Amino acid sequence: MSSTLDHLMTGFGVAMTPMNLMLAAVGSFIGTVVGMLPGLGPINGVAILMPLAFALNLPPESALILLVAVYLGCEYGGRISSILLNVPGDAAAIMTAVDGYPMARKGLGGVALSISAWSSFVGSMIAIAGLVMAAPVLAQWALAFGPAEYFALMVFAFACLTGLMGDQPVKAGLAAVIGLSLATVGIDANSGVYRFTFDSIHLADGIQFVAVVIGLFSISEILLMIEHVVAGNTMVTQTGRNLFNFKEMAYTWWGTVRSSVVGFFVGVLPGAGATIASAMTYSMEKRLTDTEGTFGKGDIRGVAAPEAANNASAAGSFVPMLTLGVPGSGTTAVMVGALALYNITPGPALFEQRPTLVWGLIASMIIGNFMLLAMNIPMIRIFTRILSVPNWALVPGILAVSTVGVYAIHATTFDLVLMTVLGVAGYLLRKLQMPMAPLILGFVLGELIEQNLRRALSMTNGDWSILVESGISRGFWVCTALMLTVPFIVRRVLAHRRRVEVAQA
Repeated sequence: MSSTLDHLMTGFGVAMTPMNLMLAAVGSFIGTVVGMLPGLGPINGVAILMPLAFALNLPPESALILLVAVYLGCEYGGRISSILLNVPGDAAAIMTAVDGYPMARKGLGGVALSISAWSSFVGSMIAIAGLVMAAPVLAQWALAFGPAEYFALMVFAFACLTGLMGDQPVKAGLAAVIGLSLATVGIDANSGVYRFTFDSIHLADGIQFVAVVIGLFSISEILLMIEHVVAGNTMVTQTGRNLFNFKEMAYTWWGTVRSSVVGFFVGVLPGAGATIASAMTYSMEKRLTDTEGTFGKGDIRGVAAPEAANNASAAGSFVPMLTLGVPGSGTTAVMVGALALYNITPGPALFEQRPTLVWGLIASMIIGNFMLLAMNIPMIRIFTRILSVPNWALVPGILAVSTVGVYAIHATTFDLVLMTVLGVAGYLLRKLQMPMAPLILGFVLGELIEQNLRRALSMTNGDWSILVESGISRGFWVCTALMLTVPFIVRRVLAHRRRVEVAQA
């Protein structure tokens, strides 16, 4: 424990340099604004700033601190448009709108915004405490991982996402397969063979990650916004107080703590993400505490729980990224790409090889959360004015920012065309209710899955038994099977019970 505290103090020494403090503050503000603008969200915010951080020749510690601040800021900011406009800034803020918007319509928009900021702060701090305690232990355990164990782990990551997708496990699995397919485009690293390039030199290096992210998320969201413009969707006028009181904080406290813990563990699962965490905890709190049927009608507990969960999940997603090299969410997948720009490979050895980077990052998360709390509470009125920007100005602005972010990578028009094509494809997939998170996870992990499978099989001359030889591998395969079957069985049992109750009634 003492060594952990020593490392954390070293991290504060890195995070509290003037430049890093400035980057944390700027990133927190940008992240909050990006998070509350519909169509962007944390993945796009981090993806757009990633090439900028690299172009400014920032040290890897500083670049990561900037991106992490943007990530956490987006998780804070997503609630603002959810509460005031009933338009979630990102997918993780969907559940916040269920009770947040009814509160705003009652004139309690300021209370909803302030309690959600407080819950976000509590959730993040609890998760960071879990990160500090769990990450070093998990890093030591991860040293036992070989290619077979990593392959089983990544399969388990996909199972987590498909198993937790409610009534859409098949679509989630199909989306993951599409992502894996996109990852195979380009030159095969082992044989040098061109795969699925269609004789285009631009695809020889594969599909650029930023083009995929911005195309599938930002461009498709813009198309949906254009399609679903609703007249009269104006900002809610604030008529009540701006801050929650002590009674409201006590009323939501235990739900916030419960949701923070659950959100952290969901975030640790590779691929689960803040969206699943917020949905799970909202449902959990509704079952545990909604004795009066007020959830969905402006219950303050329905705002606090999902906000605590999605911020805790965001911090928890750094555990698998830092210790195993497996991104815990789509946004941390972007950060893995940022580390690759600096020739840094996250994984078990990172704590030994780059301790200042790891602990500086963790310390900056603590500092960033205090900055975000101090920033979000007083600036509620300012944020609501920003959200009054009409759609005719908002859509071109998002498009301009997205285009610049993609063009800055290689300065080629091909990337812009590819972004557009992927955006239209993403729009069509979303119209078919296809989840995007498994797709992006499949794209990010595709190369890693292929390489680890090939390495494992090359060690045994093609003997597939190596994939189930170790206890770690077998454990992941068992967990994968449970994740794929248990949700299906539970849904069948619940459906049978409902049919029995209806028949008896």
